[in-house]
Amino acid sequence: MAFQCVLVTPEQQVLEEKVVQVILPAHDGEIGILTDRAPLLVKLGVGALRLDLVSGQKRILFIDAGIAQMKDNQLTILTNQATPPEELNIESGKAEFNEAVARKITDEKSFEQRDHALRRGRAIQELAGKR
Repeated sequence: MAFQCVLVTPEQQVLEEKVVQVILPAHDGEIGILTDRAPLLVKLGVGALRLDLVSGQKRILFIDAGIAQMKDNQLTILTNQATPPEELNIESGKAEFNEAVARKITDEKSFEQRDHALRRGRAIQELAGKR
């Protein structure tokens, strides 16, 4: 059985598809979504959004933060970025990761920014390397 998935960035609606399963990167780990799931509102992290389409195809997109809501068999994902792996550059991921490693932590906010940049750089490298 399938459910509707809508993915939106600030620039555009990236996706509107019937899916049988979605695995999304929550801020504290991955969450799998199936049909008839209980209502859910979750803060997203950085990483791979994996979609299993009704057609049998699989899609992967790199997403960067946002929120996701599952309600009445409709999953709505609002995120800052949704990029296919083939559009990611492994070298820019390495550069972002190395720049984050070199940052000095002065307070909680700088720690959170550094942690986000580390996760983002690592995820970009991982997804770009799987092409």
